[in-house]
Amino acid sequence: MIEPDFQTFCRLARQGNLVPVYETFTADLLTPVGAYLRLAGRARYACLLESVEGGEKIARYTFVGANPSEVFRYVNGACVLESESRVSWVQSNPLDFLRNRIQRYRPVRVPGLPPLAAGAIGYFAYDIVRLFERIPDRSQNDIGTDDAVLMFYLGLVVFDHVRHRVWVVRNVFTEGPGSLRSKYRATVREISETRRLFELPLDDNRRKPHRRAAPLRVESNFTRSRYLAAVRKSKEYVRAGDVFQVVISQRFSARTDADPFDIYRALRVLNPSPYMYFLKLGDTAIVGSSPELLLKVQGRDAYYRPIAGTRPRGKDENEDHRLATELAADPKERAEHIMLVDLGRNDLGRVSEYGSVRVERLEFVEYYSHVMHLVSTLRSRLRPDVDCLDALAACFPAGTVSGAPKVRAMEIIDELEPTRRGIYAGAILYLDFSGNLDSCIAIRTMVVKKGLACVQAGAGLVADSIPEREYQETVNKARALIAALEVAHSGGDGMSPPLRAAGQSLRLRRRRSARAK
Repeated sequence: MIEPDFQTFCRLARQGNLVPVYETFTADLLTPVGAYLRLAGRARYACLLESVEGGEKIARYTFVGANPSEVFRYVNGACVLESESRVSWVQSNPLDFLRNRIQRYRPVRVPGLPPLAAGAIGYFAYDIVRLFERIPDRSQNDIGTDDAVLMFYLGLVVFDHVRHRVWVVRNVFTEGPGSLRSKYRATVREISETRRLFELPLDDNRRKPHRRAAPLRVESNFTRSRYLAAVRKSKEYVRAGDVFQVVISQRFSARTDADPFDIYRALRVLNPSPYMYFLKLGDTAIVGSSPELLLKVQGRDAYYRPIAGTRPRGKDENEDHRLATELAADPKERAEHIMLVDLGRNDLGRVSEYGSVRVERLEFVEYYSHVMHLVSTLRSRLRPDVDCLDALAACFPAGTVSGAPKVRAMEIIDELEPTRRGIYAGAILYLDFSGNLDSCIAIRTMVVKKGLACVQAGAGLVADSIPEREYQETVNKARALIAALEVAHSGGDGMSPPLRAAGQSLRLRRRRSARAK
């Protein structure tokens, strides 16, 4: 049954200008992947947001969206707003533009609705930091991605994995032409059509027959020798006192005709994480499985969660315990982690009430599918004069992908990395229309644009870093994404036979590639 009825809808419309209309049903046959494939179809813009809490347990909600009402882009210093009927270009600060766009909505709160039923979903690229800090911009944007893209959704499909229910939510913007009755009826029709779509058999015409594809040719924007030289140069800056740490990354890329969503399907099997996302953005797709929160704002509370320090998962519970104990006692890992906790406290302190920044949990070990990490949780209360976008700017980018002190580290990154970072090390985020925000760091993330798949990974360099080990760390961090790409490239989707062979063939090609360089 679709709720609310028209009489209740009219009463709610007096409380705000964005009123939810929704239907719920049992999610016993429909899956998030199936919902996405049915909804996205030929849509130019769509999204799927999933989560595995702590890397091991499915989180409560999954969000699916397609055909947003508007798309915001920040391109070459200009704000671009696309809708069905027009494209507008405005010279404006993108945060101010977004703030004004979001503030036009006054959502009506309905108890029991999922936490995200409407809002803006997308990314801020790493390079947008130049709006907040004076960082040189000497590197080439060779991939050609925008500095920010956000899709504005007035409705989403939400899976509640605790109650095994699906919500089809459409929010009615009550201002503008048309009566409340006509808008309500049109929304009811949309919800009914979506429900009928979910009842139809899935016709996945993207699927290609399994084939013997040519092996992936993975290339880097660094040669091995040049990356090792960048590590040595970074260590000189550390010894000179410029920085305590700097994160230097390299980007791996390969040509493929694989469907980006099949890469995501493989990745969600290979490497489940707290933040899993697939964003379809015109000719660009973002495939990600990030372990790390950047910033979360709920009401006036801000949350920051640095991750630094890693060990592989053990073969059994006893080995897990041994490795976790070793990680928690490692002086180098702990020193790096505390440095990043302090950096997070400073970033939050710039926008928080005096004395409100506190460490809720310090240096605990959290388990993920393939690794364990050293994690801390910070919380603060935002000042009355700032909002979630101000808080994001204060914390952007994360110290775990830049270094400390942050500004000098970013200057060194601009000097030593040969190309712009683009989406890597930026933020994947959603903003709801009530001022709440959730974002993760864009790591363990692939960008697919016009048949070119790109994965970037970095290593945190300190005074005693060993160049060869740091190089190998970047390779290891990219491995799960490249393996997922290989599965899809060879005709699999994460549930099919090519998955079993992906790891070994990747290792063999990786060694040949390294020797060639």
